[in-house]
Amino acid sequence: KIDLSTKFFNKKVSFPFLISCMTGGTKEAEKINQKLAECANELNIPVGVGSQRQALENYDFHESYKIIRKHAGSVPVLGNLGAAQLILSNNIVDNVKQLIDLVEADAFVIHLNPLQELLQREGEPNFKGLLKKIQLLTTKIKIPFIAKEVGSGISDNSAMKLLEVGIKGIDVAGSGGTSWAKVENLRNNETVNSFNDWGLPTSYCVRTVSELKKKKKFMLISSGGINNGIEIAKSIALGADFAASARIIFQEVIKNDIEGVRNLILSWLEDVKNIMYLTNSDSLKNLQKSKLIRKSEMY
Repeated sequence: KIDLSTKFFNKKVSFPFLISCMTGGTKEAEKINQKLAECANELNIPVGVGSQRQALENYDFHESYKIIRKHAGSVPVLGNLGAAQLILSNNIVDNVKQLIDLVEADAFVIHLNPLQELLQREGEPNFKGLLKKIQLLTTKIKIPFIAKEVGSGISDNSAMKLLEVGIKGIDVAGSGGTSWAKVENLRNNETVNSFNDWGLPTSYCVRTVSELKKKKKFMLISSGGINNGIEIAKSIALGADFAASARIIFQEVIKNDIEGVRNLILSWLEDVKNIMYLTNSDSLKNLQKSKLIRKSEMY
């Protein structure tokens, strides 16, 4: 009797979980994206593509993105481009329309990675005018846009600014998952960096950003260290509409193929059902109403 189905904007999906944006733009990515799309189709959950920057710069890599819709059936597919590319583009509306058409996207992710751009040797840490560019896109293009961090989290103040320019979804992507600061340090052979653990925790972001639902209507996605069903359930209870994961899914598809990813996600969702049973929540809406008690308050 426990129902995990929900809507991703206007499409009904079976679970409040999405396979987050990961990869694209290489031959290796084409195979991985095909498998992830097939898994998403089988489970009837949304799937995101990695940054489509390569698709703008090199036609040869288009197939690594197009293959997602080819194998995802009718499930929601998310396009994706970085904020830095929005700033640099002189024709951003047409560019994003091209990327949307490439994957037949139901929604489009703008990923915000200022820390990564700052630490990259080839980084482009100029975000000046970003909100105006986003507002241009949300005004001219009639699919939902999602703003997504990549491991440093989104505060309620930043989220409100994004919502005010037409963003319809916030993916907080807080600290606790992949640290792109550490990734860049490894690329640069750095041994010490003060920013390895920079960012707001995912739980804090979800709890505080969810308060904005009293003023604005938007989808809230919890990501950043989502590695099991308990964390998905906690995310929903804190106010998220969806949870998302990338790295652990990526690792699983490489090690154990589609079957491994399917079994992993299904095991997580079985745990969510068990938690809903234990908290007397027969729907996701009721799980969001569950009273949360901090561990520190138990002692």
